Amino acid sequence: MKASEFFTREQQERIRSAIKEAELDTSGEIRVHLETSVSGDVLDRAAWIFAKVGMHKTENRNGVLIYLAVGNKKFAVIGDTGINSKVPGDFWDRTRELIQSKFREEKYTEGIVEGILMAGQQLKEFFPHKRDDVNELPDDISYNIPE
Repeated sequence: MKASEFFTREQQERIRSAIKEAELDTSGEIRVHLETSVSGDVLDRAAWIFAKVGMHKTENRNGVLIYLAVGNKKFAVIGDTGINSKVPGDFWDRTRELIQSKFREEKYTEGIVEGILMAGQQLKEFFPHKRDDVNELPDDISYNIPE
C-alpha cells in the first residue's frame, strides 16, 4: 500500500485537526510524515526526514515529528533539542508506547491522534502560545521524500 493511500480522507482530516488542536496553545510545531516503507533504522530515517522537512528551523527548536512507514508498520517519534531539554526523560518512550498500544489494535488513526495530543500537552506546558506566535510549519501530512 502506498503511504498516501494509507489513511482515508476523513482520517487524514482527523490527523490534521489534531495537529491544529495541539498547536493552538503552543509555539511548538507537530508534523506527521508517512512513507510506504523504510529500510534500515527507523529512527535514523525519521531524523533524516526531520531535517529534510525543516523541523529543526523553528525558532524555539520545539518541533515534534511522528514518522510512520506504513508497509513495515514501523514508526518513530522525535523532538528537537528545545523540547527534548524540557520533557521528562521517559516522555518519548511513553508517547511511543501509547501509539504502539493503538497500533496493536490496528487503530492507526487513533494512535497518531493520541500521540499528537500527548505531544501537544507537553509543548503547551513548556512552550505556551504567545500573541506573536506564527505557525512555522504546515499542518498537512507529508509523504515519501526521495533521497
